[in-house]
Order: sequence, then C-alpha cells, then structure tokens
Amino acid sequence: MTDAALPRLAVRRKSRVSRGVGHAGWGRTLWAGIISVIYFFPVLWIILTAFKSYSDALAVPPKWLFTPTLENFVQVFNRAYSADGVAVDTKFDLFFFNSIFIAGTSVALALIIGTLAAYGFSRYPLKGNQTYLFIILTTRMLPAIVVIIPILIMFRVTGLAGTYVGIILLYTAFNLPFTIWMMKSFFDELAPDVEDAARLDGSSDTKVFFKICMPQVYAGVAATAVFGLILTWNEYLFALLLTGVQTRTVPVAMAQTIGGDIGVRWGLLAAIETLFLIPVILVTFFLQNHLLRGVTFGTVKR
Repeated sequence: MTDAALPRLAVRRKSRVSRGVGHAGWGRTLWAGIISVIYFFPVLWIILTAFKSYSDALAVPPKWLFTPTLENFVQVFNRAYSADGVAVDTKFDLFFFNSIFIAGTSVALALIIGTLAAYGFSRYPLKGNQTYLFIILTTRMLPAIVVIIPILIMFRVTGLAGTYVGIILLYTAFNLPFTIWMMKSFFDELAPDVEDAARLDGSSDTKVFFKICMPQVYAGVAATAVFGLILTWNEYLFALLLTGVQTRTVPVAMAQTIGGDIGVRWGLLAAIETLFLIPVILVTFFLQNHLLRGVTFGTVKR
C-alpha cells in the first residue's frame, strides 16, 4: 500500500465509525422516546379525560376523538349540587392555596434547617457522628400509619390540630432527615482547601458558608427541594387526619369527588389532578438544569 492511499483509507474508516455511532445514537433516541411515551401516557390520559364530558369519560371503548369541553375545570371551583342549578362554592381555590402554602413553607424551613445541620455534620463532626446521622434517618424508617396515633394525640393536646402551624411543623420534621442526608453528601464532595484558604485570609465561618460553600451546592439545594416538594405535595394521611376544613389540602379534598348518586365524576377528578400537577411541573421545569446536576453531583464532572 502506498503512502498516498493511507489518508483515503483513514477517511473511509472514519466514515464507517461515524455511521455506526450515528445509527447507535438514533437507536438510543428511539428507545428513549418510546420509554418516555410509556411513562407519560397515564399523565396524558388524565389530561385528556379532564377535557371530556361525563358521557365521553365513561365511554367504552375509550374515545380518542371527542369534542373538548372546559366544563370540568369550571366545576372544580363552582359546582352545582341542587336540582334547581344553585351553584355551591367548592372552596378548591382555598384548597389549592393551602397545598401551595403548606408545601412551600415546610420545604423552605426544612432546607434552611437541614442545610445548616448538614454543613455542621460535614465540617464539624462530633464523636459518634454516624450514630447521630443514623438516628436522624430512623425517623423516616417507620411507616406513617405507625406514628399517626401518638402524633394525633400530641396535636390535640397542644391545640395544633387543624392549624397551619401544626401541619407545617410536621411536614418540616419529616422532610428534615432527607434534607440533612442529601445536603451532607453535597458538602462532603466539596474540597475544604478553598475554605481553609478563605479562613486564613480572615473570612469568618459564616462568610465561608454563604460565600464559598453555598454557591457550589445550589444544584443540591434544587434537587433536594424538588424531591421534598413532591413528597409533601402528594402526602395524604397526615393531611386527612390533622387538617381542618380551612386548612385542608387538595389530595384530601379530592375525596369529595368520589361517590354520590352518579358515581365517580372522572372528568372532574381529572381536571383537579391536571391543575394539581401544574405547580410541581413548573418548579421541576425551571430547576431542571440544577436538578440534573444535583442528582449526578460527584459522579459527572462539568
């Protein structure tokens, strides 16, 4: 083989490799698309049902082509119970506010307290540090149904039952172990050399925490916030037993759409669920870049 033929051979080999990589990339994209459709199909079905009339929602076989209606969304906030058409306020605007306020406040408190505690466990470990962390984690090992009775008695004795303060404190307490363990893992990944250099330059521990450590773990804060929000947003048992009429959240209020003389109002239930999905989807969408970095922190380098 002559020297002149070597460049042409290298070009042919490179083109074959590129074609192989391209085919493999298209195959992975196709499989990723199929899997995404399978996972998203239940959500898509809920959204479609929200725009169906009562008869279309109960049609067998299911209708894929139908005339959309906003009747279900109107009934979410103003539904007529009486035969003469008198509208009754369903208070779902209050329930949506309760869910947003309770979940947002409890997650924010858990992030503030948990991040400070995680930094302390990571940078100022005590004797028996792992034992303390294990004890903190054990509070999430018990199922909610096991601890509901003592919590219910405690809430009634202290007068916290049916109040915003009570349910927010409870959700904060249950989110703290997850937050501490998550944030500690992010602080452990940071090199302490920069912090030591800042202290030698005269920076206090407070400045080191806020100016050096926190900017590096924003992705971890975002990931922890999203997971904590999802856990709190969908919680049902504590909200059912520890909230009152004015502090009820949407998962509990959904129960009133089930039953009655006409059975389950699937279109109305789907409309509530569609509206209920929007805040979490928006938060996840705006934090998706930080969320991906937070989930892969310590394994994928920038």
